[in-house]
Amino acid sequence: MLLDLHTHRPPSQPGRALVCSDPLSFLPQPGGCYSVGIHPWHVAEATEATWQVLEEAASRPCVWAIGEAGLDKCTDAPLEQQALSFRRQALLAESCRKPLILHLVKAVDELLQLKRQMRPAVPWVVHGFRGKAALAEQLLRHGFSLSFGEHYHEEALRCTPLHRLFLETDESLVSIEELYRRAAFVRGMEADQLMAAIQDNLRTLFPHALFD
Repeated sequence: MLLDLHTHRPPSQPGRALVCSDPLSFLPQPGGCYSVGIHPWHVAEATEATWQVLEEAASRPCVWAIGEAGLDKCTDAPLEQQALSFRRQALLAESCRKPLILHLVKAVDELLQLKRQMRPAVPWVVHGFRGKAALAEQLLRHGFSLSFGEHYHEEALRCTPLHRLFLETDESLVSIEELYRRAAFVRGMEADQLMAAIQDNLRTLFPHALFD
């Protein structure tokens, strides 16, 4: 049962988490599920060979999403170069009809502009969301879903509609089960209720995937 939308740590049981990988490090394991993409921190290092590997990986059934792609004004890579990489990955996500997992740091206006221009049919999910409630509401109005990790503003978590909410471990050592318990407490509900709701969200996000 998939519970964790985004992690960089292989789960103890394959299929329990969507494991994020860059194209050149992508080594799928039996029963695993993955997102593969070129992180905005590494766009300058990506060659056409890298893109070819990404495009080949994207067609594999075990790759459920593209990313993490994104925009980050706190890294050295020029924003224009990041935007070109982002656009290319967003088009790849459209062509293979798989969701796009987003890394977003201080580039909300640029992201919204890209979304208006591209008008994607596949879902775009901002992972590791740490913004305040006002930013959460802005992104939600524009059709994004939000995934929360170990650290977040509680009001942002509370204001996110249940059907647009995901949880993730990312690089945290805290278990996904503990993150569900914490988030459920913040939202005033039972952990198993939250888990069931997000499981439904994951089924909607990945309609062609095979769930246990």
